[in-house]
Amino acid sequence: MKIRVATYNIHKGVTSLRATPRVIALKKAIAEFHADIVFLQEVQGRHDRYQARFGMEERGHRHWPETAQYEFFKGEAHHSAYGMNAVYDHGHHGNALLSAFPIENSHNHDVSDHAYEQRGILHCVLETPAGKVHCYVVHLGLFEGSRGRQTAALIEAVNSSSEGGPVIIAGDFNDWRNTLSDRLRNALGVAEVFDELGPVSPLGDMVRSWAGRQPRLAPARTFPAALPWFRLDRIYVRGFAVDNAQVMHGPLWAKLSDHAPIVAELQLA
Repeated sequence: MKIRVATYNIHKGVTSLRATPRVIALKKAIAEFHADIVFLQEVQGRHDRYQARFGMEERGHRHWPETAQYEFFKGEAHHSAYGMNAVYDHGHHGNALLSAFPIENSHNHDVSDHAYEQRGILHCVLETPAGKVHCYVVHLGLFEGSRGRQTAALIEAVNSSSEGGPVIIAGDFNDWRNTLSDRLRNALGVAEVFDELGPVSPLGDMVRSWAGRQPRLAPARTFPAALPWFRLDRIYVRGFAVDNAQVMHGPLWAKLSDHAPIVAELQLA
């Protein structure tokens, strides 16, 4: 069975500068993924200030939806689940999953490491025609020590809840030095989708081979979206073959969020 998945940090549906709303455009862009499963980070469940400012119709158009963003994005074709992480006086945001398959159940694991960053791992069990698939939507912290402890919590959550079955872990890992991939590979038996598509630099890997060293495995560059350089966003899989994966580049994606999305096509092994 083939499954098309995407991961995207949507920056709460507003631009980095001047907080211009992009929720309507994001819905259209997410539909362009043609994905069965979409892993979303920084999704607004509620924002009273933006709702009051942008929610009214103007010239027949509305710039902010009346419903929660994850409900708005799912449309009629998908189911949705939401994990509320950061709560404030005027609203809250967190991770969300959109799924063309029924969501049997969902659970949000609080992995906040300190009072200044509220983080969570949203675990959803999907009922697919080929059986259950366990999905984990991840958004790790900005500090390396926090990410290490949150990764340990992720490993524990996957090992205790996935029943050894097919797993997709995706999101914003903030792991710009790529220090966490080996831990996840060794502890969970997962592979990052770009690991499966061949070397990033064939010449570099040829030199490493001559020197008796292993090929260099590196995720794709996704941040900042206008000129991606840092490797922050990932899709890890277990029980799947990776047919292809790509980062969505271009002027459209540079305007919608500070992260570029990743789309991958998987084949259930």
